Amino acid sequence: MFILCKCERDQEEQKDQRSFTTMQRILLLMLLALGLSCVRAHRVNKHKPWIESSYHGIITENTDAVLLDPPLVALDKDAPVPYAGEICGFHVQGLSAPFEAVVLNRTSGEGRLRARGPIDCERQREFTFIIQAHDCGTGPKGHAKKRSHKAVVHVQVGDVNEFSPVFGQLEYHGSVTEGKVYDSILQVQASDQDCSPQYSQICNYQITSQDTAFAIDRNGNIRNTESLSFDKKSHYKIRVTAFDCGQKRATQDTVVHIHVKPICKPGWQGWSKLVDYEPGMGGKLLFPKMHLETCAGSVSWIRTTVELETSGAGRGCDRQSYSERSLQKLCGASSGSTDLLPAPSGVFNWTATLVTDGGRDSDLTYRFDGRQAAKIPDWVVPQNLTHQFTITTWMKHGPSPGQRAEKETLLCNSDKTEMNRHHYSLYVHNCRLVFLLRTDYTQTDSFRPAEFHWKLEQICDKEWHYYIISVDFPVVTLYVDGVTFDPYLVTDDWPIHSSQIDVQLTVGACWQGGEVSKAKFTQYFRGSLSGLTIRPGKIESQKIISCLQSCKEGLDITSPESLGQRIKFHLNPAQSLVVMEGEDLEQMNAALRKVSYINSRQFPTKGARHLRISTAVQCFGEDVCISVPDIEAVVMVMQPSEPRITISGAEHLTIPASDLALGLSLFRDLHIISTVIKSDGQTNTDHRSGAFKEITHNLDYCDIMVLGEELRAGLESLELHHSALSGKHLEYANSSTGMSIYGVDSISHYTEVIRQVRYQSRQAVDSVRTFRLTCSELNGRYISDQYTLQVNILHSEEAIEHVNHVMAPPKYMQIIHPTVIESNSYSSVVPAVATAVIVLCIAALLVALLSVYRLNQPENQEHIHKHPLPEKQADCDGSSLSITVNPLESFQELQSAEEVTEEEEEEDKEEDCDISSTDSDSDEEETTTSFIQHQTRMQWGSSTLH
Repeated sequence: MFILCKCERDQEEQKDQRSFTTMQRILLLMLLALGLSCVRAHRVNKHKPWIESSYHGIITENTDAVLLDPPLVALDKDAPVPYAGEICGFHVQGLSAPFEAVVLNRTSGEGRLRARGPIDCERQREFTFIIQAHDCGTGPKGHAKKRSHKAVVHVQVGDVNEFSPVFGQLEYHGSVTEGKVYDSILQVQASDQDCSPQYSQICNYQITSQDTAFAIDRNGNIRNTESLSFDKKSHYKIRVTAFDCGQKRATQDTVVHIHVKPICKPGWQGWSKLVDYEPGMGGKLLFPKMHLETCAGSVSWIRTTVELETSGAGRGCDRQSYSERSLQKLCGASSGSTDLLPAPSGVFNWTATLVTDGGRDSDLTYRFDGRQAAKIPDWVVPQNLTHQFTITTWMKHGPSPGQRAEKETLLCNSDKTEMNRHHYSLYVHNCRLVFLLRTDYTQTDSFRPAEFHWKLEQICDKEWHYYIISVDFPVVTLYVDGVTFDPYLVTDDWPIHSSQIDVQLTVGACWQGGEVSKAKFTQYFRGSLSGLTIRPGKIESQKIISCLQSCKEGLDITSPESLGQRIKFHLNPAQSLVVMEGEDLEQMNAALRKVSYINSRQFPTKGARHLRISTAVQCFGEDVCISVPDIEAVVMVMQPSEPRITISGAEHLTIPASDLALGLSLFRDLHIISTVIKSDGQTNTDHRSGAFKEITHNLDYCDIMVLGEELRAGLESLELHHSALSGKHLEYANSSTGMSIYGVDSISHYTEVIRQVRYQSRQAVDSVRTFRLTCSELNGRYISDQYTLQVNILHSEEAIEHVNHVMAPPKYMQIIHPTVIESNSYSSVVPAVATAVIVLCIAALLVALLSVYRLNQPENQEHIHKHPLPEKQADCDGSSLSITVNPLESFQELQSAEEVTEEEEEEDKEEDCDISSTDSDSDEEETTTSFIQHQTRMQWGSSTLH
């Protein structure tokens, strides 16, 4: 057994040894085959590909194709052996080279070089990089592939004319002296961002402006083709464009300013002909950079006069356009003056037919051309003008036409009928101002002064002047623009005999009521008048006269103390003339730069104000002194921000007629505000947006007009207690058409006074009276909106006579127009529902109590109006129904009930006689239900009211 096992073990060992020997042989054969294959492959791909040593290429920017010279071709001597003799690719070396090469034909070795993305010439004009070719190796997988040598590739980028020329400056400035021709005044330059010389160079410049006296060469040099004149034109503005060598034009031209400098001429320089003035800015310097050019001349003394001419603004300067009567109050003159030429209004309507002198600020300025005149109502004419009174007026008058000029009457008080006596008058005759005053025979019986004559240049110079005739008989004094003039001639006459003839006061002509077949106007005035007033008593003081004719605008000197002692200056009282004298030229220049224009009006008159500067100089010794020409400039006052006057208050009032005898305060909840648009030019009218700003200024009148029929004399009137005007600059006039409250005062004072105006009616007939209120600032230059108030008058008969025996409404009710605010909130509904339920319960209890009360108190029926019934229905009286309705019915419901005709009432009563007791009970229930529903509606309606 042991021997057998040993024999088997030996056999297994021999078998394992044979297997190992076999594996060694197989491995050796595999190594031998691999070696043979390598030797064979080496024998197949024996050569490397071949390419040129260098290439030159061109690529146009924004494209990808590169044109190479020579073409890109790789050769391999292993051809036509597959793979070994084929070219599989090209390799570009260089990270900055944005190119790649692709094989077009593997057999022929052709390739193509292209860009991986757009090429920009302006960023890089050429590229240099390395390229290699490699074959396909010995099989499909490219084993044992060979590379060619490295070739250098130079690629240049071709430019495209994609950029236009651009000028280095948008504007150029140059200057020339008049009378000279220059080869080059200045040079303009443009550049181009293209990369090539062809497209980046500027080849031409061109002037695009037409009809210019300038030319330009290819280098951009501008010259003038003719001599220039400063007086003819001091500034030229021309436009220039440029072209590159590809004829691409600049997208934006440049502007060239050529300033012509005058040959040195003595005169003021550095000033502007137009100075803009914004209202409310205070003083504005007129000549901040002004200086006198003396052309190297020596000046030993200089005097400069600056004059402001404002004849185009208002009456000689920018005055407030208030009435003369209001101005006298503002200046402190005593009250009692009568304005004969007020702005037209409902009460003062005699000037409505006159012609204004033009412009919104000239509403108080009237022009008379020899055909217009006005009669002054008797209630306006001041009475008892005897020894002391004053006449004031603004007048602009020119020479009268024709050789034999007629009298031109400004103011005349003459007989209305029968005779033609002139009691007093003011007229112009042959550029002489004449005042006539005939005393009454009862005052004196002697020969007395009657005509006072003044001969002045101002009367016919066609300019505005302020005239005051102060009478202190027998002395009459004339003030013209605040300067006193005595008459050069005084003629005497007998006094006028007293008579019962009425007199007529007229403006613009004289009334000829007697000695003619038909009364007419005569001696018409030709000129312009404004602010014509008569006031008992003499003018108080020179201070008041200066105030009345003073300007709201003028010249001023900023910091006059800084001028020093070497400059003397004078400013006239009207502040329209400044005179400066000195020896030092630089100090004179500095002093003139301090002259400013100022306008203190809140709403100044827009338009031009003319300035004139005249200069006189002296030179040292016998030097020929220079002559400085006068200069003229204009101050342009811009349009001020206009105010908007708004009036608000109750629009409806209801009052019993019996209460009107005590008077009704019409405007007790009146509010007047004034807003102005901000200067930033916003036009939004929403107050919440902030476009409007409330301001404070004065009003000069408010008119309360009666719309419809006039107030009946003795029965109706508008009343205002004089104590309401205490401490205010206000007066009022009353008539059947309304009331006018006038005078320059604050909005708050006007509001306080108007709230105290009462309407009284002793026997009211109308059921509705309507009043309209408007207010004005600057005599109608700014008018408020029209505020209308309607007064509903309840008559007692109308209130009681009601169909179906309803109860009368309360004695006094005011119609209110509530503001309803819609809300989606549920919380606001719940309290209203609860309140409604409570009211329903109370209403039901009230109906029950009233029913019991009426059954127990039959005598109460006498308070209810009963309609008489026919005899055939007399048996129905005892069964007449007692219906209770809501006593809070509106006034409109009562009126609608009153419109039921008598025929309908009779028909209703005939039907009532046939109603059974059951029907009566049902009707009472329906009435009770309607009462409850009405109460509910009232409650729900009140929940929406403020």
